[in-house]
Amino acid sequence: MKQKLLVLIGGTIISLNIWATGLQDSLYLDEVDQIQSVFEDNLDSLLNLYYMQQGNTFNNDDMLIDIPSEDSLLQHLPDSVYINRLHSLRSGVPLTYNQIVRRYIEMYTQRKKDKVQRMIGLAQYYFPLFDDIFDYYGIPNELKYMSIIESALNPRARSRTRAVGIWQFMYGTAKLYGLTMNGLVDERRDPIKATHAAAQFSKDLYDVFKDWQLVIAAYNCGPGNVSRAIRRSGGKRNFWDIYPYLPRETRGHVPAFIAAVYTMNFYKEHNILPTQSGFPIKVDTIIVRDDLHLMQVAEVLNIPIDLLRDLNPQYIRDIIPAKGTSYTLILPADYVTKFIEQSDKIFAYKDSIFFNPSELLKEPNYTRYAYKRQGRYSVPKGYATVIYRVKEGDNLGFIATWFDCKVNDILDWNELYSSRIRVGQRLQILVPQSKAGYYRKIDMMSFEEKQQLGSTKTNQNNGSNSTTLKKKETQSSSDVRDRSSDSKASVVYYTVKQGDTLWEIVRKYPGITLKDLREWNNLPPNAHIVPGQQLIIKMM
Repeated sequence: MKQKLLVLIGGTIISLNIWATGLQDSLYLDEVDQIQSVFEDNLDSLLNLYYMQQGNTFNNDDMLIDIPSEDSLLQHLPDSVYINRLHSLRSGVPLTYNQIVRRYIEMYTQRKKDKVQRMIGLAQYYFPLFDDIFDYYGIPNELKYMSIIESALNPRARSRTRAVGIWQFMYGTAKLYGLTMNGLVDERRDPIKATHAAAQFSKDLYDVFKDWQLVIAAYNCGPGNVSRAIRRSGGKRNFWDIYPYLPRETRGHVPAFIAAVYTMNFYKEHNILPTQSGFPIKVDTIIVRDDLHLMQVAEVLNIPIDLLRDLNPQYIRDIIPAKGTSYTLILPADYVTKFIEQSDKIFAYKDSIFFNPSELLKEPNYTRYAYKRQGRYSVPKGYATVIYRVKEGDNLGFIATWFDCKVNDILDWNELYSSRIRVGQRLQILVPQSKAGYYRKIDMMSFEEKQQLGSTKTNQNNGSNSTTLKKKETQSSSDVRDRSSDSKASVVYYTVKQGDTLWEIVRKYPGITLKDLREWNNLPPNAHIVPGQQLIIKMM
């Protein structure tokens, strides 16, 4: 049950949301604890940046602020203190106070003080940029505090839902607002361009909901979820009225925002000292119109490469692909003149290494892969194509074993997008030309003959491996005995099912290790398995 409480402060009436006490309140606040716990875990993982580790790379002594100690040692301030302080802020976004907001304030000012110290240091660099952009679009500059709850001011932040950057844009929304994303550039990580997109997105959301708290909620979960919550609430258009109908994680978004506004304005009162960000006090922007590698700039101008990366996080592989277009490069202001004076030297520096022309024209190493040329497959020299017709009981794992190839090979050769095959389907298999006659006979064998064929190959390989091991004089005799015993092991074939992992498969067979499974099946450490793939298991 929720009640409204009108409080008279300094001649002004403000509205507070007071939640009823009792069992319902206890259960409700338990849920708040769960939501806040997820939020705290996310916050902990966001602030792992080079400039936070460097600390005093640049001597920004004038950025330090003297911290008074008034009520900073108090762990439990009365509600009236928080209410008065929030009321003193002139905000275009309503700064509601209730026990949920209080919990987030206490999280920032007490349990996560070290994180807040770092975010305040970052804010001294980022917030002036955000203020200028938000002023340009005519939206409340308090919305800059959304970057605190979205990413903790980490431009490389990536959520489990694949949202990226300080403003946590999903791919589709970023495209809609004109951000570029490719293998070299991700402008969701560009603090300036992404902020322009965030301002436009926020303005568009306000045109829909006409309420800034709903804008903050919709920014997090999407306008569709907020609209559904409004409908389910009976048409109410206040965040706290539709609160129970919002997605669970979004419920904590507005309270966390209000707490961030409070904390970033009253951190001195809580004895929180900003941590220097390591960013230069002043930066400037260079327009680049040709391909450039950040290492060329770093080595010629003697700038730490990690600082360049943190100032320009949108360049995923340190490459600015500006040939035929233009991109920006942010530098410490002291280095701009040097860059202009030495630009020819910078662009020419190790250009044959960073932009090797031969790499641009290199053909793939086709050893056993047919490849398309003008819409038709061309078979590499020394190889031939045989046709195999799928029979009852077949799967790609079995077929790959019979033809001494990999499941992924068969998928590539036949342009298949899943491991599902049907009886009678014709599969093209690429085999050595000298053995083409042998592999063509497999199509005429019974299932039992083909399985025996696979078992024979495995035993032959095991015997060959044992002989090779015995010849290695550098190994101890005990090691040779242990490994040669593999030839006596019984072999079973495991067909990979949907959702299987190598670790789960190993657990089904006591006595074998992940290393064993990889060695028996020639799987590299980062190998992926697919449904239908057949794995060899050696049982001692």
